[in-house]
Amino acid sequence: MGLDDDAREYHRQEPPGKIEISTTKPTNTQRDLSLAYSPGVAAPCRDIAADPESVFEYTAKGNMVAVVSNGSAVLGLGDIGAAASKPVMEGKGVLFKRFADIDVFDIELDIEEVDPFCTAVSAMEPTFGGINLEDIKAPECFEIEERLREEMDVPVFHDDQHGTAIISGAALLNATDIVDKDLSELDIVFSGAGASAIASARFYVSLGAKRENITMCDSSGIITEERAEAGDVNEYKREFASDVDGGDLSDAMEGADAFVGLSVGGIVSQEMVRSMASDPILFAMANPDPEITYEDAKSARDDTVIMATGRSDYPNMVNNVLGFPFLFRGALDVRATEINEEMKRAAATALAELARKDVPDAVVKAYGDDPLQFGPDYVIPKPLDPRVLFEVAPAVARAAMESGSARTEIDLEQYRERLEARLGKSREMMRVVLNKAKSDPKRIALAEGTDEKMIRAAYQLSEQGIAEPVLLGDADEIARTAADLGLSFRPEIVDPDERDVTAYGDRLYELRKRKGITRREANELVERDTNYLGSVMVKAGDADALLTGLTHHYPSALRPPLQVIGSAADTDTVAGVYMLTFKNRVVFCADTTVNQDPDRETLAEITRHTADLARRFNVEPRAAVLSYSNFGSVDNEGTRKPREAVDLLHEDPEVDFPVDGEMQADTAVVDEILNGTYEFSELDEAANVLVFPNLEAGNIGYKLLQRLGGAEAIGPMLVGMDEPVHVLQRGDEVKDIVNLAGVAVVDAQE
Repeated sequence: MGLDDDAREYHRQEPPGKIEISTTKPTNTQRDLSLAYSPGVAAPCRDIAADPESVFEYTAKGNMVAVVSNGSAVLGLGDIGAAASKPVMEGKGVLFKRFADIDVFDIELDIEEVDPFCTAVSAMEPTFGGINLEDIKAPECFEIEERLREEMDVPVFHDDQHGTAIISGAALLNATDIVDKDLSELDIVFSGAGASAIASARFYVSLGAKRENITMCDSSGIITEERAEAGDVNEYKREFASDVDGGDLSDAMEGADAFVGLSVGGIVSQEMVRSMASDPILFAMANPDPEITYEDAKSARDDTVIMATGRSDYPNMVNNVLGFPFLFRGALDVRATEINEEMKRAAATALAELARKDVPDAVVKAYGDDPLQFGPDYVIPKPLDPRVLFEVAPAVARAAMESGSARTEIDLEQYRERLEARLGKSREMMRVVLNKAKSDPKRIALAEGTDEKMIRAAYQLSEQGIAEPVLLGDADEIARTAADLGLSFRPEIVDPDERDVTAYGDRLYELRKRKGITRREANELVERDTNYLGSVMVKAGDADALLTGLTHHYPSALRPPLQVIGSAADTDTVAGVYMLTFKNRVVFCADTTVNQDPDRETLAEITRHTADLARRFNVEPRAAVLSYSNFGSVDNEGTRKPREAVDLLHEDPEVDFPVDGEMQADTAVVDEILNGTYEFSELDEAANVLVFPNLEAGNIGYKLLQRLGGAEAIGPMLVGMDEPVHVLQRGDEVKDIVNLAGVAVVDAQE
């Protein structure tokens, strides 16, 4: 099937459409229902009647946006009517939810006239925290937005106008910087004079462009003052009438620095591009076919050509989803009365700045593994970059507070953390650890220091103040890679070819001389194997922690630190733990990577270590030692081992957390089973530390939870070592390295 047929099937699958309503509170019992509706609901109703602002406390209004259209200018389909526009408006709601966790009702009004349309929308103000106008034809869209902004006390935003303006404005800020031109001196030509073109031109002036340097063309050619005086253009086009004799688009483009296309495909030739000034900027945003193709624009001339389109299959996609979800997120969270010019500029500036930062691996993979680095082919972030939420929304919130639009003041640092939590429980949990790490950063030896991911992680650790990274490996190679990545930092490097590491060889020899190693072998190991070098540095106190494993099999990466650093003084047990995060739950799973067939003493130690780890994440541990039986329902050697481990823990006066077992996995995690059937259990709530009976069960269990249960996994975190060591999984991403480095710093602090 083709794309059209696939789209039809996608939309008609049961249930039809793309959205549904779900409840956010329990509705399982009669009491739940009496709280949700009658008679309990009367109490918040009375409170709101007495204090209208409390509606934000008791209802979903503060996170609710209406996407409103009359279907008069839908995508490239034109005036198809309100009902036919509904799939688009539902889709807009999907984007709001997916990118900013904002709930949406799509509202299609079968009203063409401005007055009744405005009356209908303004009457809905008690329901919504914001209004997103969509796909309304010009020039009516200008008047509708202006009137609703005046009449309503919640943000009103016409995305077709301002979305393109903000995103392309961010691209323009970076493009002018790359070609070393001044925005105030830029000669800009517009092809198209509809809502998005006029709004973009206005916004560029707000950013610093000069009105007199903008030339706007419609289908009849350059919009001139002569045409304006003759009544040939509407009042909105008249704003950008030029004092010239006239001409067509090709005349306007001659000598121009920038071209902004919001018109129709295929109307710009290579010759027209060649007529432009040096290092031209072209934003050919007509969809699906741009005014000139990416290939033709790039090959038209030999100097720098910065090209953006509205298509995802070319670099620099101007996509409105980079704007409206995050503008509304910031506006809603400070209860803004409007989205003003300051807030729009803040969004554009934040987007421009984000494009200059290192791009997460997950984003690179989502776009085909092609390098994404600030430059002519990367002047705006990608829509799937999760950082857009907690970069743009706080910038918008700050601008709202500073400009007087906000009704609520918020702490922006705490707000950023709340936004990260919206992207998943794992971000919320890691923020706890990373904040602890930042309070007292420690030196982290990164064994695979020449690896690109390690270098990027080192940059982020240093930039964010999480740790003091020490890269181990060839200094020249590290410097070249950092330069190629555009990372402007000078990391500390330990290169065995440039630094005398004899003392480390001597230390390794002393540690292992009765384990079959010679002095010569010890020196060779620290010179050629950075796992041994990093392990000895930690043992000698020259580094506080070690990270390795990115390019090694787990056992081979673990062997050097086990030999050199060893387990803590009070234990012989080292274990691997994964933290799995679900929407509203966190569990720690152990052991998943080290001990194949632990005895009862080892299981007890693993439980202690994992409970300690949970507390580093500010989670009070409730531990369950798992089996296939419940509290003696099966009695054999396999079930006795976890049962006896629990006995050891109960006998230990230093164990200050609830622990029980042996028990089945569902007993451990389901409150109704745990407290309904086994009310004698030491656990009064579902367990959040799950200790598996052996490595096979642990590894299988966490991977099933991750892949089928939809959990996000952080780890493996190594517990029980004498000094902090964490062994990455091969192929881990930069964020995984940063996360484990944060855990290592907190380990070192304690």
